Amino acid sequence: MASGLESYVNPTFILSNFLDTVSIITSDGRNFIGTLKGFDQTINIILDESHERVYSTTQGVEQVVLGLHIIRGDNVAIVGELDDEMDARLDLSAIRADPLSSIVH
Repeated sequence: MASGLESYVNPTFILSNFLDTVSIITSDGRNFIGTLKGFDQTINIILDESHERVYSTTQGVEQVVLGLHIIRGDNVAIVGELDDEMDARLDLSAIRADPLSSIVH
């Protein structure tokens, strides 16, 4: 997985402007959005300009600003690229969703 993440770290080619923002879902059900600044062989991840999206069935999505944030590799479940243009069109205040559950082994 580590070799696949390299393409998301500070992309240099012009047409990949949506690749610099990633969404990370952790095994405890949290969703982090930010710029992937680095990672190591155990997938410890460094996010910059990050925030956590907290979902609720009764109110819109809350975005908690974190700034520079480190996520332990053993807690990473999914890493995916985020299309900034599509994400900007979302009305997060209107989205209602159940929070993700923790992964059960």
